[in-house]
Amino acid sequence: MSIPKTDQFPDDPEDLSPARRRRAERGLVPEDLVSIAEDIEKLAHSTIPSFDFFLFSLLAAAIITASILADSPALLVLGALAAPPLTPFIGISLGTATGSLKFFGQRFTGSMVASGFVFLVGILGGYATFVLKTPDIQFLIYNARVSWTHLILLIAGTVFSIISIKRQHQIPILPSIALAYELYVPLAIAGFGFGSGQPHLWPDGLVVFGIHLAVLAITGTIVFIILGIKPLSFIGYTLGSVVTILGIVLVIGLSSAGAVVGGKIAMPTLVPTATQTVTPVPPTFTPTETPIPPTPTPSPTVPTATATPLPTATSTITPKPTPFYAEIAVSKEYAGAFIRSEPSLESQILTSLVNGTVIEIINPSPSYDEQGRNWLNIRFFNEDGEEQDGWVIENLLLIPTPQPDW
Repeated sequence: MSIPKTDQFPDDPEDLSPARRRRAERGLVPEDLVSIAEDIEKLAHSTIPSFDFFLFSLLAAAIITASILADSPALLVLGALAAPPLTPFIGISLGTATGSLKFFGQRFTGSMVASGFVFLVGILGGYATFVLKTPDIQFLIYNARVSWTHLILLIAGTVFSIISIKRQHQIPILPSIALAYELYVPLAIAGFGFGSGQPHLWPDGLVVFGIHLAVLAITGTIVFIILGIKPLSFIGYTLGSVVTILGIVLVIGLSSAGAVVGGKIAMPTLVPTATQTVTPVPPTFTPTETPIPPTPTPSPTVPTATATPLPTATSTITPKPTPFYAEIAVSKEYAGAFIRSEPSLESQILTSLVNGTVIEIINPSPSYDEQGRNWLNIRFFNEDGEEQDGWVIENLLLIPTPQPDW
């Protein structure tokens, strides 16, 4: 009596793996799911967080923090190179794709522990600024904002990492560097900002890390499903869907539906500082400070027969009764002043004039805005060499000794 083919085992069951052989002998799992289960077991073994994973995460965090202190992009890449393969982070996507809550929780916990080490080292580096007296970082601050360049690099690194770990059970060096750069760098910068108290680093860097982690989990889940990894039960489909939806909600919530990308989160916004006005004593002058971009568009200087006043305590000039002339004179930290269409900081910026530019004061009587600032109506030459009227804050001008009615 012959046995139906549908009930036969493979010709040589000993060639199967132990797990696959047990499932095949029970006859309870279809052959395609047996193959998927075997792949999941191999991938799961490759994503176990080991002691080396935590140790090299600490090393990478130390190098990244040193690069932040030195404001050195080269050291930043070296820190990402020293990071271990971030396979536990890939395991988060695998747990989502398979719908295994236990597997997802183990890999997520291991990833968060390593991330905590990176954040802690960043905090220590931030506290070190008070001892080393290092200046505020300038270049690396751009790694604490969401940008399409970083997202594309993260997605590409995730895709190539999953394809490699599926075929070779390891992550090549370039995708590993990309993942470490996009996950560990903003996290270390967030810790650094928390420790040093520098604005636009904390919590912006932590928000960027959360967005990148959610994008990695969603992208990895999609790639695993495309490669044939799927849940072994209906509950797994439900769990994987819930985790994916939560990841999407996290991305939208943290990014405010794309406003972070458009607004370039963590970019430092120049905020006008409090004006410090010195009481004028003839023949001294009262230039004050207002932050403007360091490279304003230069404008031609108005030709005049009168001597240009110099911003020194000993210089004196004799102004003519009419017209009144003044000179743009802001502190050396800034390059010039904005000229606006109306006497208000909310009005349109017509142009910017560099320090030393001579302008004509149309009306010496200042206008006051809601904040109590004094604005003067002036006339200047624009870039086309034509006369144009505008408004500028009085404290940004070097003017002759003011008359009693000014």
